[in-house]
Amino acid sequence: MEKLKVLFITAFSAIFGALGILAIPVFLLIGCNLIDYSTGLAAAKDREEPVSSYKGIRGIIKKVCMWLLIVVGWMLDVLIQYATAAVGLALNLPYIVATVVAVWLICNEMISILENMIDIDVAIPPFLMPLVHMIKRQAEEKMETKEKDDYE
Repeated sequence: MEKLKVLFITAFSAIFGALGILAIPVFLLIGCNLIDYSTGLAAAKDREEPVSSYKGIRGIIKKVCMWLLIVVGWMLDVLIQYATAAVGLALNLPYIVATVVAVWLICNEMISILENMIDIDVAIPPFLMPLVHMIKRQAEEKMETKEKDDYE
């Protein structure tokens, strides 16, 4: 049991060390992906359209593409770090683009989870949906502001 505990702690330490600031959003997105897929299946039973393997696979492909967006954000972060180092700037931007992409995706997943729960007839607190929309909007505005500043 002790060896399993050490292995678990070592694995998570390595993951957190490699991902840095991106670790928490990655784990949150994994959880959101699983919950969204599960609640989507449960909500599909109440809808008029039957559950099909095609739609299930399409949902999985959509989730994989979400992860590819984070990879693209990570690539942009690496490119920015490389470019700034190449011109002699010492900027330490730890996965900022990938983190904002992950936060945006987590908000999308949470919106989908809440919509699925509404379809299943689960009562949700009235402040949850507006709160998630607000966080998503703030992530979008933060990047839009940053983008405008970069071009001016």
